[in-house]
Amino acid sequence: MLLQTVRPNIVQSIRAYRVDDLMQSAQSAGQHFLYANLTNAQSKQDVLDGIAEAFLFPAHFGKNLDALYDCMTDLVHKSGSQPGFVVVLEQLPDNARFDREAREQLLDVFRDAADFWAERKIPFRCFYSFQ
Repeated sequence: MLLQTVRPNIVQSIRAYRVDDLMQSAQSAGQHFLYANLTNAQSKQDVLDGIAEAFLFPAHFGKNLDALYDCMTDLVHKSGSQPGFVVVLEQLPDNARFDREAREQLLDVFRDAADFWAERKIPFRCFYSFQ
């Protein structure tokens, strides 16, 4: 199984992995599969909007990095026992409106979420690609 070859709490480039394979592996393992295709996003706000829509965040989502962290951790944790997560952020923007610093801040939220879930012994794997 594909997920057995990937550390259980990590944020990494999607590299040679295929989205369909990751989705099937998550389903086989009984884990949540969260996918956001951000091809049309150009700015930080576009990225947050795209993630919120794709991940079905509640209407009260604050559309900032702190709110993103809360939705990926506390909100889900409070909803009950979790089997694990495979997250794919495909085609993150690479432009002046969403530069390297903005991307690293976003990925830091997912790294922090991976740490949150690791403390609870729940796998949280996040894969990303750039446009």
